[in-house]
Amino acid sequence: MDSLQTITLIVFLVTIFLVIVRWIDSVVAAMLGVIVMVMVGSMTEEQAFQYVDWNVITILVSIWLIAGYFGKTGIPEYLGDMTLRWSKGNVPMFVTLIGGLSGFISMFIDNVVVVLMLAPVVFHIRKLYSFEATGAILFIGLCSNFMGTALLLGDLPPQMLHSVTGIEFLGFIWHSGRPSSFIILTLTYLVVVAVFYFKFRNSPMANVKLDPNVHTDAHESEPHIKNRRFAWVVCVVFVLTILAMSLREHLGVMLGYIAFSGAVLLVLVFELFGKAWRLDPPDLEGMLAELDWKAIGFYVALFALVGGLESAHILKIVADWFVPYIESSLMVGVSILYWVTAPIVGVVEHDAFILTLLYVIRDVGETTDIDPWPLYWALVWAGTLGSNLTIAGAPALYVALSMGEKEDARTWSLKEFLNFSVPYVVISLVVCYILLVIVWVWPFMA
Repeated sequence: MDSLQTITLIVFLVTIFLVIVRWIDSVVAAMLGVIVMVMVGSMTEEQAFQYVDWNVITILVSIWLIAGYFGKTGIPEYLGDMTLRWSKGNVPMFVTLIGGLSGFISMFIDNVVVVLMLAPVVFHIRKLYSFEATGAILFIGLCSNFMGTALLLGDLPPQMLHSVTGIEFLGFIWHSGRPSSFIILTLTYLVVVAVFYFKFRNSPMANVKLDPNVHTDAHESEPHIKNRRFAWVVCVVFVLTILAMSLREHLGVMLGYIAFSGAVLLVLVFELFGKAWRLDPPDLEGMLAELDWKAIGFYVALFALVGGLESAHILKIVADWFVPYIESSLMVGVSILYWVTAPIVGVVEHDAFILTLLYVIRDVGETTDIDPWPLYWALVWAGTLGSNLTIAGAPALYVALSMGEKEDARTWSLKEFLNFSVPYVVISLVVCYILLVIVWVWPFMA
């Protein structure tokens, strides 16, 4: 490693440390890291801009805007009442159910969007039961970041796997004659959610009581969905946008363009037909102001930071370190790949790391007799589950933590955050690793 690479790595590690401990604002820390990388020569200012995936940023802003309108329909509050009714007023059960639901929704919708959609549900129930929202919102963030790799549509890692290997939608359910991503991750997910239900039962959340002064009921004279026409328009445009995104391959356009078109269509309908159809939509300026622009800035800075590592060829150094172990033994290679990937993606935005190693694994499969699929699954599963460790690894957690702290009007300490994230990550990684070895390693060693 030359001097520039060493300096780049130090700048990156210091930046991530500041992001995690939050001595200064996380967005400021991340952007400061980008500026320093440019100053020391890790990359040029033009490269810093180019390393940002603006297609992803466009998706985020567009879908967040649609999700913002969805939050105004009253449907989240209605779902909150329904979920609370199913849980029979048991707040730990309610938080577990709403968190569990978020994971399955995230198989089709970006995990940050899932957090934005379901946070109002928690906020509504919090007002009834007066419990801290941050833990519940953080659980939703952890769950929504879990299942994105279960199917092709949910997150970037499965889409990158499709790009490198050609695997299609059904391959994420059953591949090479055995259960693959959806089944393995679902089994792991159910175990983790069940464990956290018992964690919630032993927390202060279990002792909260209904506040009779603010009690509402879904069957009262003023239902949550006050304007059904507005709700229908928002839901139809949202579903059409997601459907179009799932058909991107056939449409031949970028996902960002589809998401942006959906957002523009929704706004256009409100502008042209809002009065005639008595939709009474919220003001566009107000909706734009409600977007979490700090989180968007955080995403931009993370892409640029990882780009600095890529520009300095540090990611390639890490990838090359894996190759001899992968070639020596499938069990050793899978185990090292899995357990080294998990902590790395806990502090590194994982998409660039995963993409680099996907190409390494492809080359190993082409030049050796080792079947690459156990390695592919080890990488994408560990890369997804391990990213739940910190807000640097999973921006969905940053959004969840920010929203929860704003609602509770207090800042969580690093210890409080890790008390949630570490058990969640450890349990999910251990269970998934056991299933990985049983289903995808031992049969290929016979």
